[in-house]
Amino acid sequence: MSYSIEQIINRPDTWQGTDNHSNSRVILTTKSANTDWHNRQSVPTGFDCLNEELQLGGWPTHGAVEVLSDHDGAECMGLFLPTMQRLASEKRWQTFINAPHTPYAPLLRAHSIPTEQILMVHPKHRDETLWATEQAVRSTTCSAVFAWLGNTHFRYAEIRKLQLAAASTDTLLFLFRSSDALSESTPVSLRLHINNYREVSVVKQRGGKREVDIRLPENPSLAPHITQPYSKAVATKTGVFLTPVA
Repeated sequence: MSYSIEQIINRPDTWQGTDNHSNSRVILTTKSANTDWHNRQSVPTGFDCLNEELQLGGWPTHGAVEVLSDHDGAECMGLFLPTMQRLASEKRWQTFINAPHTPYAPLLRAHSIPTEQILMVHPKHRDETLWATEQAVRSTTCSAVFAWLGNTHFRYAEIRKLQLAAASTDTLLFLFRSSDALSESTPVSLRLHINNYREVSVVKQRGGKREVDIRLPENPSLAPHITQPYSKAVATKTGVFLTPVA
């Protein structure tokens, strides 16, 4: 059975962010097909040292990015705050699928990321996670999709299906998986491993160098004081943890 992104949004287990003035649904529009927005090949990561090691100079817009870590992957989200901030101007959904935590709204607003652009989807099982991820990417109404696959085993063909979906649109797709998957073959365009605090390894990238270790610099935009008035910020491997809303 096939569903549209609108039907996903209308599901009772789908949460949509709202602004400070209204609880009404915010409808985001897709940009015109005759703009060069559809022709971009990458989006800068926000870290020059990382951009320099990536073949396309940023996150590939026509292929999936796999992020491996020893924990649930939520501790890596500081790495993507600059990207989320850059994509906010597109006024499309930034979708979190099967996220282990809810993004911390005050931190998002501090980085000029409208909370009304955040769409939370909570599938009930692995097959729904794969389906929701593919539908969100193919819908073209999302500027970025962050999907947590966890330590569940996924077949090569299942990951390839997501890779093909990402290759057919300009929606950024990030797949968070356990470090246990390092030994598995993967069809994604870019594969990263988060080792330690601010340490990123490029495990694989199409047409570029691999097995490259990168030390991210201190980034003032990720300083803990941004969230201190609201909640205690926890230092993580690549920035500041997106503290769950209580």
